[in-house]
Amino acid sequence: MEQTAPDDDRLVAESLQGSQIAFQLLVERYQDRIFRLIRGYVREPAEIEDLAQETFLKTYKRLESFQHQSSFYTWIYRIAINTVLDHIKRRGRSPVQAVEDLEVLPVNPGQRLPAPAANLEREEISAITQSVLEEIPEIFRTVLILREFEELAYQDIADMLGISIGTVESRLFRARARFKEKLLQKHPEFGAEL
Repeated sequence: MEQTAPDDDRLVAESLQGSQIAFQLLVERYQDRIFRLIRGYVREPAEIEDLAQETFLKTYKRLESFQHQSSFYTWIYRIAINTVLDHIKRRGRSPVQAVEDLEVLPVNPGQRLPAPAANLEREEISAITQSVLEEIPEIFRTVLILREFEELAYQDIADMLGISIGTVESRLFRARARFKEKLLQKHPEFGAEL
């Protein structure tokens, strides 16, 4: 179960006092989310690991600048997003979206595994989603990924990106519209379902 913000604050304080264990607990608490976020922008496992490591290294080095105006979770997500976007700009390429990680889909102990055909369908939908997201400008893609795939609250997205909630809502509205438009251009067969 995820710890509450005061526990994060305590771990940050202990980390600033030199406790490596406290910082390791923060890393362990958020590493899965950071990896999932980064996978939304890059596909190569080595690149994902490097960017996650860079995110946590930057977090550690900047820990004194954490001012508790937002949650630690929001703050580290912002560092991760900036790290990934800087990496993409340095490489001078468009990110390939991997927004649906089939390896982390929850399976309950009593739940039957889907038939192979269902897995193929899920993979096809994931590939279609990725190809459509590649065509959406980054300014909209980021908001769409954070809201629809990471299921973050509007306030958390606003805090991470340093924008107002109104701007989040506006970008999300436009991102959804562009996603739908691109989807129908590439795959008109989905028109009846939308």
